[in-house]
Amino acid sequence: MNNLNEVEQKVAESLLQIKAIKLQPKSPFTWASGWKSPIYCDNRITLSHPAIRTYIRQKLSKLIQEEFGSVDMISGVATAGIPQGVLVAQDLGLPFSYVRSSAKDHGRQNMIEGEVVSGQRVVVVEDLISTGKSSLIAVKALREAGCNVVGLVSIFTYGLQQATDNFADAKCPYFSLCNYDALIQVAAENSYVLEEDVEILKKWRLNPAGWGENFQ
Repeated sequence: MNNLNEVEQKVAESLLQIKAIKLQPKSPFTWASGWKSPIYCDNRITLSHPAIRTYIRQKLSKLIQEEFGSVDMISGVATAGIPQGVLVAQDLGLPFSYVRSSAKDHGRQNMIEGEVVSGQRVVVVEDLISTGKSSLIAVKALREAGCNVVGLVSIFTYGLQQATDNFADAKCPYFSLCNYDALIQVAAENSYVLEEDVEILKKWRLNPAGWGENFQ
């Protein structure tokens, strides 16, 4: 039974169709963290597909308006969150800034690029949430600069418990257009994965750090 909302369904179908998300439960990817994973996500590919890019921009803008109301600035997380954030800021007619993973070692040594005004209500835009650590570095930097970061939005989240805990600890609400459960359901319904692979995919999410031991 399909219990997904329209946005989850559409985004999942789009990401699978353009191979922004790849699922290989029996031949896993290795993430930069060293984790073995049956899923790889590169949402930057959406930028090369105007119709999908436009849909994502519109739905992120709507999500921000529905969840956070009036905001003063959109801020992107370098690097993949920058183009998505620019598109959303343009859509909403808002100022834009972005946050580096670390401060520059030359010039003004900025971590935040763009004009920041203390007290601004800011929503951070990210393309993907895994553990949330890199996103929350950006949130922390903006808060230290005097911004009132009211929350974060992303295209996709793996739905890891670690991310839920990290965002809760940071008191930063976050919302995504699509999530791992929705993605697996759409992938199975459209034969991107076999039915027998669904359980493998679900088990990864329960223990992502240890799941890959089966493939050593």
